[in-house]
Amino acid sequence: MKWNSIRTKLIVFLLLPTLICIMATMFVSYSYTTNSLRTRAVDENKNLLYQGSKNINSLIGEINRLSLSVYSDSDFYRLLEAGHDDLSSDIAIYNSLSYISTSLPNISQVYLYGVKDGKATLITDNTTPKRWLGDTPYQESNITGSSPVKVQSTHLSDAYGLSLPLTQFVPEPVFTLHRRIERIPSSEALGYLSIDVKLAALGDIVDQLYDQDQENIYLVDSAGKLVYGPDAGTFGQPLDAAWYNKQMADSMVTQGHFEQDNSVFIYQKIESIGLSWTLVKQIPVSYLFREAKEAAGINLLLLFVLMSMIIALTILISFRITAPIKQLTRYMNQVQTGNLEIDIRPAGKDEIGVVTEHFRSMMDTINNLILREYRLELSNKTNELRALQSQINPHFLNNTLQIIGTLALELKVPQIYGLLSALAKMMRYSMYNDEKIVTIQNELEHVKAYIELQKERFENKFSFRYDMEESLLHALMPKMILQPIVENYFKHGFNLARTDGFIEITAARLSPSRMEISIRNNGLSIPAVKLETLRKELQQPRAVEELDMIKNSGQDSYSRRDAPGAGIGLGNVLARLRLVCGDDALLTVDNLEAGGVIIRLEIEILVESERI
Repeated sequence: MKWNSIRTKLIVFLLLPTLICIMATMFVSYSYTTNSLRTRAVDENKNLLYQGSKNINSLIGEINRLSLSVYSDSDFYRLLEAGHDDLSSDIAIYNSLSYISTSLPNISQVYLYGVKDGKATLITDNTTPKRWLGDTPYQESNITGSSPVKVQSTHLSDAYGLSLPLTQFVPEPVFTLHRRIERIPSSEALGYLSIDVKLAALGDIVDQLYDQDQENIYLVDSAGKLVYGPDAGTFGQPLDAAWYNKQMADSMVTQGHFEQDNSVFIYQKIESIGLSWTLVKQIPVSYLFREAKEAAGINLLLLFVLMSMIIALTILISFRITAPIKQLTRYMNQVQTGNLEIDIRPAGKDEIGVVTEHFRSMMDTINNLILREYRLELSNKTNELRALQSQINPHFLNNTLQIIGTLALELKVPQIYGLLSALAKMMRYSMYNDEKIVTIQNELEHVKAYIELQKERFENKFSFRYDMEESLLHALMPKMILQPIVENYFKHGFNLARTDGFIEITAARLSPSRMEISIRNNGLSIPAVKLETLRKELQQPRAVEELDMIKNSGQDSYSRRDAPGAGIGLGNVLARLRLVCGDDALLTVDNLEAGGVIIRLEIEILVESERI
């Protein structure tokens, strides 16, 4: 198949746009779906992690409230303060610590060191309570800072320095709340209390925040150590992950998200009593966009099926369309060789069939008009037709309007006469194409005639006013400048629902040699996007080559550009202003704050080609 063939071009130009449109639609759909899924997942998981942080705060708060029970237990506090060393004192302390140990299901151990008697007590799950003489409190329990509470991140539980054998003691990962028991109201230490909590307490909360088969979740303390995560073997160790070191190690943001290593990370800071942790959820992009990929796979399958059908139908249609054209080409080749008696058969009832039928009719006519006399008669008829057509011209229409206007006066219908007069003025103004430069007075009169017709059309739903310095009325400007700008108001800005519309034209001097003409209305404002596009167009209203063509063109070319109804835009107006008034002529468009549009023309003041 040759590229110059209509059949080839038809097939290509039918398939190519279809394929491009379908692929673009799929791309846009996939992009929109993935962005929507990402946004929805981030928002949902932010809320989920926020709720998880609240639950962890509640857990820490509950453990903290248990540690404060030593102040509400007056007997316990008195014994701790007095430091009694007898069996009844030991039993009372055991009972108080056992209450703390059994208040929450996941408490592993409770450790107490009394400063007064120098004794340590350990209540361990499934073991006998132990109490022994210790020289100093356990190192991690000994809080010396200003805050009496500290939460120790995940670590393996130990016996707090107890040297006695604990046959049933098995170390396990726990996190610990340490509290310094103070002599109220001073900060003097009466003892040190430590509560070990199994990680199951955190697991019950955290495991509800993610899909354990596809996602990961991390709970990291302020030192970068892993409190809870997917690998139990790394609990209590520094989190060695590039995404954490790069994005979150020094972050002060309470909540946020980022994307790295083909995963989306959402994090939530947890600030509670004695701790500063960060809850991080990792969602693989492949898992996040699984629905979009499934939809894309289905779309590709549908695209394959659809393109197969489109290709088959396009080829079939192309052959059906081009076959009659090829046949018609063969007929024309025979006529070119001089065979005027060919048998041209109908090719159908579509456009190509009509062309073939017209071609056959044309050949019949040619065969019947071979004689010279008949050709001459046909030529005469054609000339007569052209003569009749040339009699109907704008002058005839103008004279006819004057006759109708006179008849309207005779019939005492002055309103019709006024409208016809306004229309006649506009026709006369536009007919004299050799007048390229006119006065502002002429332009204003032309606008007045146009306004009269619009007032009748819109039933006086607007008012028109103008204010110009007398000396500026004789200044020169290009023809057909003001009326197209005024016409834009009725085309694009006029609001039929209002009865207080107005359009105003003012002219004033900016300097002795420069003036400004403003056309203001209270119609609809120009949308911001269109206004910006219009301003860009006005920065280059015409290419230099086109301006040169206008300057060097003859009367016919200029007349065609400036004829009424030719769609004179603001770019055309500015280009013609610069041709006549110089390259420093300006045209600006702005929306008014109260509604409406103002167009300003800034030009040199010329009277008979001289400045005044």
